Amino acid sequence: DQLEEWNKVSYKKMFGGAGLYVADKMFAIVANDEVHMKVDDTNRAMYEEEGSSPFKPFDDKPMTMSYYYLPEEIIEDREKFAHWAQLSLLIQLNAKPKAIKKKKTKKG
Repeated sequence: DQLEEWNKVSYKKMFGGAGLYVADKMFAIVANDEVHMKVDDTNRAMYEEEGSSPFKPFDDKPMTMSYYYLPEEIIEDREKFAHWAQLSLLIQLNAKPKAIKKKKTKKG
């Protein structure tokens, strides 16, 4: 509901939750009734100042992702939520494409 003014927000099920997308770019994860937004050096400090930490999709594994928990007071404020979401989307829209690894083939 907080992003109803955005056009074409979609979701895909993943990690027992859902990824939120715009233009095929995932900017947020909703899991365990929590919202986690994409972070990098441009916005990580905002989350850390609020006491947030990285998203850990699996309880039994140490793996974390570059998505941080969005504090409740931000979620409840539509303008702040949209601003924080926009910063996360911009990270994804400005990301360099990942290199495609070529599969090794056997010659014989």
